[in-house]
Amino acid sequence: MQHAVKSVKNFIWHFVKKQKGGFIFTQVFALALALDATLWPYVIKVIIETIEGFQGPREEIWPVISHVIILGLILWFSLDIAFWINGLFKTKVYPRFEAAIRMFMYDYVNSHSYSFFINNFTGTIANKVADMPRSCGSIVDMAITTFIPTFVALIISIIFFSFISPVFALILGGWVIIHIISCYFFLRKCTRYSTIHSESRSRLLGRIVDTITNNLNVRLFSRNTYEYQYTLEFQEDERKKYAETLWHIEKMRLILALICFSITGVLMIWYEVYSYRKGIIDIAEFIFILNTTFQITSITWMAGIMLPDFFREVGIARQALSIINSPVEIEDLPNAEELKVDRGEIKFNNVTFKYHHNENLFENKSVTILPGQRVGLVGVSGSGKTTFAHLILRHYELEGGEILIDGQDIRNVTQESLRRQIAMIPQEPMLFHRSLKENIRYGDITASDEQVYRAAKIANCHEFIMSLPQGYDTIAGERGSKLSGGQRQRISIARAILKNAPIIILDEATSALDSITEKQIQSSLAQVTYNRTTIIIAHRLSTLTDVDRIIVFKKGDIVEDGSHKELFKKRGEYYKLWEMQNDGFLPKELIDE
Repeated sequence: MQHAVKSVKNFIWHFVKKQKGGFIFTQVFALALALDATLWPYVIKVIIETIEGFQGPREEIWPVISHVIILGLILWFSLDIAFWINGLFKTKVYPRFEAAIRMFMYDYVNSHSYSFFINNFTGTIANKVADMPRSCGSIVDMAITTFIPTFVALIISIIFFSFISPVFALILGGWVIIHIISCYFFLRKCTRYSTIHSESRSRLLGRIVDTITNNLNVRLFSRNTYEYQYTLEFQEDERKKYAETLWHIEKMRLILALICFSITGVLMIWYEVYSYRKGIIDIAEFIFILNTTFQITSITWMAGIMLPDFFREVGIARQALSIINSPVEIEDLPNAEELKVDRGEIKFNNVTFKYHHNENLFENKSVTILPGQRVGLVGVSGSGKTTFAHLILRHYELEGGEILIDGQDIRNVTQESLRRQIAMIPQEPMLFHRSLKENIRYGDITASDEQVYRAAKIANCHEFIMSLPQGYDTIAGERGSKLSGGQRQRISIARAILKNAPIIILDEATSALDSITEKQIQSSLAQVTYNRTTIIIAHRLSTLTDVDRIIVFKKGDIVEDGSHKELFKKRGEYYKLWEMQNDGFLPKELIDE
């Protein structure tokens, strides 16, 4: 499937084709509605004609009309069976259809770059992923069970009417044409307003999720009223757009109702009475045309009632489709190979990079990190050290130059194989709402329980895990909310240890730990990072005294490069940072992001 999908119709059709047979059978049996609306009036017409043509005593009429009534009962039973089979097919086809769309959306969203998730509300993204399968399912269901059977019923009725009198067929056909033209006239406007409303709804839900996620901040700063008013602005915008959407839909329904009343309610009945008076039709045909007209207008009215839901679902699907139509910024090359790391050398060759709409952060930057070298990155906020690490992980695309790992350009290897070779412990570790054992095993999903326990012991978290009532089966909570910051960080370290990658990036990995635990972890990390290429982003400069090399960043430039002793003797930028620290920390105004 092409990444860019211009319309909801093309998107839905792509997934319908995957179960073409199932949808065909579902549609065939859904046409029972069309037969119910057209064949029953015909059966009644035949019964009336049979009774009207019978000349014998009433006691003897049963043998004459019994075959028609039996056929009518068979039709009744057959239509009920058809409705039941239609429902049976839906239980098989629809869940697969929605599941396929949901997993496609999930997979595509996860293929987006790191910056995509930074620039979009998590709640908005999740809402669109959840909305798309449900909306597509509703659109298909309304089309299959209501709109298409209604159209087929109209065609059958026109054919029946043409045998009685071409004029009746022309009146009904003319109404169908005017009805379709009117729907098409309103279609784009109603869909556009529905899309605008759906986007507003997604923004509202994104804001609500953002507030709920930051519930602790709301409590700490006593901002319940403020957040309510803040969310109310988005709610008011959503309400206005919803009302505007419904107004345009109701306006369309009113016009369609007036057209229906004028043509089928007035013109059709007038000509029917006129034809009966002139002897063009008999009483059976009169009742058949009247009954069929009311049946057709009834199911058409039912379809009209569904129009607001239909347009709303189309609008929701269109705004959810924006995720698919947002191009993936970083993709693997068609011939991308697996990254193979034997030594762990990292080389920046004339790298140029900038964030969108900003000046270059790095310009023609060249630096080499030798295999097995432990390198510290320091600098004030915005100096580029965290970006340096993200570029190695290919979270952003370069403007120019290249990054090589063991001589392999990271653009020529698969992103999955690249990140498989790098273990990163972020400053703010995030855990899944799963058991602690699952969170640690995430580093290596094939690891045994014993390997998980060993990694936990090295990370100094085994003891506190075992003190919990459910031990390793304890649920971490959303984003690890049931654990303290230090406990989350130790779980994150255990996960990285289990990954056993040849390249390790530590982004202030011990910042949330107390002094005693930090010393224990530092000792453990020294074992883990031994003979591995290690990049340590540090605010606490005292943690870097034993590294092989320290690179000092300032506004994207590498202003100093050397060991702790060499840089200290230089009395340059690193020395200034060291002197400005208080008990081993950078002053508040210099703390990195």
